[in-house]
Amino acid sequence: MTDWVKKALTRTLTPKGPRRATPVIVEPNPKLVLLIKFSFVVIGCLVSLEIAHLVVLRVWNSEIFAAVTGLIGTVTGVLIGRHV
Repeated sequence: MTDWVKKALTRTLTPKGPRRATPVIVEPNPKLVLLIKFSFVVIGCLVSLEIAHLVVLRVWNSEIFAAVTGLIGTVTGVLIGRHV
């Protein structure tokens, strides 16, 4: 599996019961994988925009920082929530 986002979202479920059954691998929805990839690209763009804002205007922009923080929280929530 060369796709690290898909690998991070893949779950392995072990069936419960008296017999030892083979684990079941549940792959994520392809739309979820694309959404997470898109979110990473948007985070990168917003971080570069914040850096450019700091370099050019020498002022911290709290709105861009709030957007970056919100996106990071959303992506982290999806990644952690998928493994619970």
